[in-house]
Amino acid sequence: MTQFPAVLLTSGLALALCCGAAQAQTTGKPMMTLQMPALPEPAKIALKPATTALLVLDYVERICNSQPKCKGEMLPAVTPFMARARQAGVTVAYGTREANMTQWLPQVAPAAGDIKIANTAQDRFYETDLDKALKAKGITTIIMVGWKVSGSVAYTSVGATVRDYTVVIPMDTTAATTDYETTIGFYQILNQGNSNLANEPLKAKSPTLSRTDLITFQ
Repeated sequence: MTQFPAVLLTSGLALALCCGAAQAQTTGKPMMTLQMPALPEPAKIALKPATTALLVLDYVERICNSQPKCKGEMLPAVTPFMARARQAGVTVAYGTREANMTQWLPQVAPAAGDIKIANTAQDRFYETDLDKALKAKGITTIIMVGWKVSGSVAYTSVGATVRDYTVVIPMDTTAATTDYETTIGFYQILNQGNSNLANEPLKAKSPTLSRTDLITFQ
């Protein structure tokens, strides 16, 4: 099982929430460790290229230059994975704000014919033509990669499942600033409306957590 990081809280902090900061400062209680629930292991997934899209979110210079995990961890995982997806014939789509459209990292930049969506919200489906563009190509499953798991990836996964898409999140292609926030993001994704807390592979109209080396195209 993939373990959540332990979270340290002072009992004084908890008391402050209930009884006021002044009283909390006088308790002198020791710190306690809270262990969050464990995430399930990433699932092995086999996808049909004709009905699958790879949705790339915010792999752009302005964001990734300030987030070491983006270029140091996410980019090395997504670059060969995208090459495999393109070779298999998977539809590739991109979503970022209009100002970032010319700032895609060259390793994962759009190619001719790719779908490009300029968004105004973290959910890339909100007030955009993404749903229309994907359904026009017969897409039923979306692989989501990009920055960040507790933001755009989480909210777009909700936007996708409420529109009846099945979602796959390769865990090595997304992250957040801290390990705690990353873990919360994955849990939030699995615990959305049509939840999949057991991480059942390709549960219909739900999210599944996977990893790039566990995803194949057939």
